[in-house]
This record gives sequence, C-alpha cells and structure tokens, in this order.
Amino acid sequence: MPTSCAAYGCSAIYKKNGSVSFHRFPLDPERRREWIWLVRRKNFVPGKHTFLCSKHFESACFDLTGQTRRLRADAVPTIFNFPPHLKPRKPKLKKVLPDTHDGPHTEHSNPDMNVSMKQVFLEHSYAFKNPMEAKKRITKLEKEIEALRRKMKICMQKERRATGRWIEMKYLIKSLEASHLLPKGTAEEGAPPGLESRSSEALGNAVGEGRLSSMSVLYCEDKGGAAL
Repeated sequence: MPTSCAAYGCSAIYKKNGSVSFHRFPLDPERRREWIWLVRRKNFVPGKHTFLCSKHFESACFDLTGQTRRLRADAVPTIFNFPPHLKPRKPKLKKVLPDTHDGPHTEHSNPDMNVSMKQVFLEHSYAFKNPMEAKKRITKLEKEIEALRRKMKICMQKERRATGRWIEMKYLIKSLEASHLLPKGTAEEGAPPGLESRSSEALGNAVGEGRLSSMSVLYCEDKGGAAL
C-alpha cells in the first residue's frame, strides 16, 4: 500500500478515499528508465513500493471511461516542482547582431540559414513541453513518411509505364525501318534522357526472341510492307 509520493518536494500522502491516486513505476524497462529520468533524483532506484501520485500527470494521461480512474499504459509524469538547478535547460539561440563596421566583410549572416536553424531547434524533441507532444510529432512524421513512400511508388509505376510505351514506339519504328518505310536511324532520334540504354536493351531482347508488336504489324500491312 502506498504511503507517500517519491517525486522531489511532493508532500502528498496516501489517504483512503482521497482524491489523489498513487501509481507504481512501470515494469517495462524502457518506460521505467524514462520515469526515473523524469523524476531527476540522484542515484534513485525505485522499489516495489515506490509510487508517484496523480499530481505529476496531466489529465490526458488518465482513462476515465470506467468507474475508476486508471493511468494509461503510455503515460509519463511531466508535472514537477523542481528547484532551478534540477530544471532541464534548453539551449539558447544566439542573437545575430547586425555588423555596423565599415570595410570588407569576412563573414556574412544568412537570414535563410538563421530561420532554418530556428526551425530545426523547434522541431527537436527537447523543445517540446512534454514527451506526449514529442510522441504526437513522431506519429505525424511517420504518417508523412508513409505518404511519401506511396507517392514514390506511384511515380515509379508511371515511369515503368512510360518506359514501356517508349520501347513499344521505338520497336515499331525499327520494324518500319526494316521494311524500308522509314530511313535508317529514325529510331535513335529523340530518345528521352535516361531511356536510351534501357530501350535499346529491351529492343534487342525483343528482336532476338522474334516478338513483334501488333501495332507494328498493322502499320506495316497498311503501308504494303512486310513485318519482321
């Protein structure tokens, strides 16, 4: 049975039917280490009967759907009354002062770079007010990454289809060249960048296997020529 809270400076004591609830440290090693780090007590090792009271958790950390208030599985304590020397320090951004000296400048401040660095600072986990906000940010970034992967997959499919159409057209032109309906070398003109090597290899394989597009057969017969 809990008797008191292990948080720094907290005087909460367990009372039967009281409004303050007490919660054990998690058994999961990773979450347990996170709680210990957030408590910020030197050489602190929580035991079986070590508790934190509900005063150190935000309201979103509790599940109120049942008859009793329960702490959520991913809840972390974030509300503490630390003295100044125990409070986490955030790195300060250096203010860039305008250079008022005359003469040649050896270094220039790039405004775009300054804005970019501030954005990077704000997006780091240590700039969040609590781990819950950091977790939400991570979830959002994971969704954005998944969306980009889907877009990349669609682009690759479009590229393959475009390559296939180009190979089909080039094969048709080569068939017409062989039937003397087009001058030699027509198939090598106007190839899109990056498709030359792939289309040539595919055409060589198609000719070697004796395959011919139905489009080229119809075109050759319409012109009175003979297909390969």
